[in-house]
Amino acid sequence: MTHVVTENCINCKHTDCVEVCPVDCFHEGPNFLVIDPVECIDCTLCVEECPVGAIFAADDVPAGQEPFLAINAELAPRWPVLTHKKPAMPDAGTWDGVPGKLSLLQRFPAEPVAE
Repeated sequence: MTHVVTENCINCKHTDCVEVCPVDCFHEGPNFLVIDPVECIDCTLCVEECPVGAIFAADDVPAGQEPFLAINAELAPRWPVLTHKKPAMPDAGTWDGVPGKLSLLQRFPAEPVAE
């Protein structure tokens, strides 16, 4: 089983989860993170580190968040791997808990993440 980043990460993009991932399975887009389902080893370390509660085991994704299973799988190969913690988005606190953010998901990064 893999883990999945869900809607509450959109426009927050905290990266505490990245620091604890032993296999570097997080990928960064403009306003969202995803987990590569092929690389994820189901260690669960990222779940507790997410300050906005946006990461779930694939089998435990809340109702209404199921599209994020496919979104993580689709975007992980297209976005660069993120291996270090970065500051959250400037207005992250304002967006935490706001429902209906899927339409705000930016799928195309302006530039690759520097390693």
